[in-house]
Amino acid sequence: MPRQGPAADTVNDSPERARSRHLSPLLRLLRFTWPYRGRLLLALIALVLAAVALLAFGQVIRAVVDRGLAADSPQALNLALGLFLGVVLVFAASVAMRSYLLNWIGERVVADIRRAVYTHALALDVGFYETTRTGELIARLTSDTALLQVVVGSTLAMGLRSAILALGGLVMLAVTSPKLTALVLLGIPLVILPTWLIGHRVRRLSRQSQDRIGDIGAYVDETLHAIRTVQASCHEPLDAERYGARVEEAFTTAMQRSVASALLAGVASLLAFGAIGTVLWIGGHAVLAGEISGGELSAFLFYAVLMAGSVGSLSEIVGQLLRGAGAAERLMELLETAPAIQPPPRPSALPRRVAGSIRAERLTFRYPARPETPALANVELDIAPGERVALVGPSGAGKSTLFHLLLRFYDPQQGRLTFDGVDLRTLDPSALRRHIAVVPQDPVIFGASAAENIRYGTESAGDAQVHAAAAAAHADVFIQRLPQGYDTFLGERGVRLSGGERQRIAIARAILRDPALLLLDEATSALDAESERLVQDALSHLMIGRTSVVIAHRLATVREADRILVLDHGRIVAQGRHAQLLAQGGLYARLAALQFQDLPAAAVG
Repeated sequence: MPRQGPAADTVNDSPERARSRHLSPLLRLLRFTWPYRGRLLLALIALVLAAVALLAFGQVIRAVVDRGLAADSPQALNLALGLFLGVVLVFAASVAMRSYLLNWIGERVVADIRRAVYTHALALDVGFYETTRTGELIARLTSDTALLQVVVGSTLAMGLRSAILALGGLVMLAVTSPKLTALVLLGIPLVILPTWLIGHRVRRLSRQSQDRIGDIGAYVDETLHAIRTVQASCHEPLDAERYGARVEEAFTTAMQRSVASALLAGVASLLAFGAIGTVLWIGGHAVLAGEISGGELSAFLFYAVLMAGSVGSLSEIVGQLLRGAGAAERLMELLETAPAIQPPPRPSALPRRVAGSIRAERLTFRYPARPETPALANVELDIAPGERVALVGPSGAGKSTLFHLLLRFYDPQQGRLTFDGVDLRTLDPSALRRHIAVVPQDPVIFGASAAENIRYGTESAGDAQVHAAAAAAHADVFIQRLPQGYDTFLGERGVRLSGGERQRIAIARAILRDPALLLLDEATSALDAESERLVQDALSHLMIGRTSVVIAHRLATVREADRILVLDHGRIVAQGRHAQLLAQGGLYARLAALQFQDLPAAAVG
């Protein structure tokens, strides 16, 4: 199933794709600044005003030297110094306003981008996450957005400021002394070319350093989320060694970048001040020859230093902007990745009272990662409202795939799947999923309280309903024993609970949801015999009056089912009640013999 959107084929490429050779991706951020265009305009006015005030210092210096010092006039000197203080006040006020407004805009825009990217990531289909590293997405939401905050909040402003100062300085140079300005212009390529060449290496190493940091984040995310497996496998030394190797790679790249940055700073300073010294020497001779005044030379040197500093900083700023452009490209790429599963323009509506009937007609589905092998092939299926259906079959037979299609995590390539007579492809996925509850074999527990975990997806439920659902799932007893009862934090991924307790929390969540369709992936598999009996009893009552589809591996589940569907290689090869399928022989009988070989014959039959 091809992914839509311009970034479809690149979102999962190597980190090399994070590199950007141009600044155009930053322009795509303009839509996030548009709501704050009033503040942005004020910030730009303050920025220009500060730059103009700084350029005015040259004329103040000229007035101090020519009218005050050279003319030996205290009044002119006082006037020049008064003008100087006025320019300082304008400059200070403009810088303060520019700094506050741009920092506010930078923080606000990045917060909006983070919210937009996270919201969009939640809407992406399950297939996207099967081929994308979670650590990569976390890096985009953290390091990339942090880099953008710096770019939007200061780097862009500094770049614009440096460009205005460089251009304004050039104009003032020409006004002050056209002859010396011509000499400066001849020397500019000698200054810019070496700094540009070294700056190119700095930019490349900066991108590599950003990539190495992303690798570190992805590795940390993977190992810490699997900490129990890591420790159970005594894998800590090897993981620490591998992590250390990645840290060293990042350090080596950062040091290479630092050396290149230091070289860039040194060469830029040498060339810039060397050029200023040359101008000073030539200008000094011009003063001695009476061609220009001392004030004009002072002003010229001020503008030359200002222009040299601005041009030098522009090369560094461009490197930072290119890094920001790479981050913007990564984020915009994610935002422009369209979910493969989307609501249709005009979604169909389910009946007012959802009964939970399911029908599959010549249903065929292939996973995008395995297009050559059908996970389901020409499946014909009809489940009546309130029917309890068990799915059995070997691993890879298509049981979980049917669950994925019922939840509309994917759409079939051929055939159709309906819910209460409505084709799932014509439904808004959220409208469909509101009527379905899932209890997976490996339950998901969030880093929140017990009550919040049970209420997850049904946030409007009151405390009494939460307690009733927990009691029905036989979770109330152990929750009450927790330090703060229902308000107890359960730890990341429910680390404070046993496997059976996590399962009962998940079952309570499903009970509270009160769905039309229950999807149970062997919901009692993690429980001991006594807990299984109690929870099985709760589930049996819960399934009354609602459609239930169970991926079954255990005898108690299949014996209670109204019908058993036997799947193999994506096809339904047999169906019926437990005793009927045993009598028919075939795959089900073989599976039953393997699973229940230690049970008495009477129990199996």
